[in-house]
Amino acid sequence: MSAAMAGAVDLSALKNKADNASRPPAANGPADDAAATGTPAVIDVTEATFQAEVVDRSMQVPVVVDLWAEWCGPCKQLSPVLERLAQESGGTWVLAKVDVDANPRIAQLFQVQSIPTVIAIAGGQPVEAFAGAQPEPQIRQWITALLDALREQLPGIQAAEQAAGAAEVEEEPEDPRFTAAEEALDNGDFAAAETAYRQILEAEPNNEQAQAALAQVRFSARAENADPAAIERADAAPDDLDAQLAASDAELATQQVEAAFDRLVRTVKRTSGDDRNRVRQHLIDMFELFPDGDPRVTNARRALASALF
Repeated sequence: MSAAMAGAVDLSALKNKADNASRPPAANGPADDAAATGTPAVIDVTEATFQAEVVDRSMQVPVVVDLWAEWCGPCKQLSPVLERLAQESGGTWVLAKVDVDANPRIAQLFQVQSIPTVIAIAGGQPVEAFAGAQPEPQIRQWITALLDALREQLPGIQAAEQAAGAAEVEEEPEDPRFTAAEEALDNGDFAAAETAYRQILEAEPNNEQAQAALAQVRFSARAENADPAAIERADAAPDDLDAQLAASDAELATQQVEAAFDRLVRTVKRTSGDDRNRVRQHLIDMFELFPDGDPRVTNARRALASALF
C-alpha cells in the first residue's frame, strides 16, 4: 500500500512563514523537548509550525503527516486508527495532523491529489506515503517497516524504544496470546495470526479485541491477493457467487467501500438458503472492519435488512 516518495521535496518552502510566526522560545530543539517533557504523540500542525513540528522533529524520529479535511469521509475512518497507533508507539514516531482546508500550502507542497494522504518524513525529507483509508493491520505493517528502515538513521527511535522497554519492566506482562498473534501479523503470516486469534476466541468467545482483530486479519489475507480484474468478471457473471465475493474484496481493497457493500446487498437479494447466508456473513464481516457509526456501514446495514426482509 505504500510507495517511496521519489525525488526531494523542498520542505523549506514553508520556513519563512514559520519563522515569522510567534511561538514560545525553547532552550532545546523539538526532539530534545520530546525527551525532556514528553512530546504528545499526536500534534495538530499548521503552515506556521510545520518547520519546527515536522521538519526539525524528523531529524530524531519519523513524523507521519496525516493530510485530512472535515468533509472527508475516509479521513474519519483512517485518522482514529493513526491516532491510536501513535499513542501506542512510545514516542518512536509522531503523528502530525494537517487540515488541508486551513493549510493549503502544505497540501500543495506535497502535490497531494486526494485525501486522506499519509506521508512519512524522516531526516527532513518525505520517504514513504500512501493514499486512502487502509485496514489497521496494513498500517501497522507499514509503520513497522518504516521504523525498521530508519532505526539506524534516526537516534530518537532507539532512545524511545529503550525508554519504553525500561517502563515495561515495571508493568504487568502483556497477554502472550495476543503477543503471538501480533508478531505473526507483523511478519505477514496471516494464517498463523488467524489461528492465534481463533484460539483466543475458543477460550473467550466474547473477547471483542480478538473478534475485531480476527476480522481484520481475514480481510487483510484476502486483500493481499485481491485481483482488480475480479470486478469485471463478476459484472459479467452476476449469478457466480464466488465471483461476487472476490469482486467485493477487490473493491474494498481499493477503497470502493460503497460499491463493495452494494454488490453484496444485491447478491443477497438474488440468493437464498446457504448461499444467502454466506453472502450475508461476508458482508457482516466487512462491517467489522470499520469504526462504530461509520455512515457507510449504517446505510449498508439498512439496505441489508431491507434485502433480507
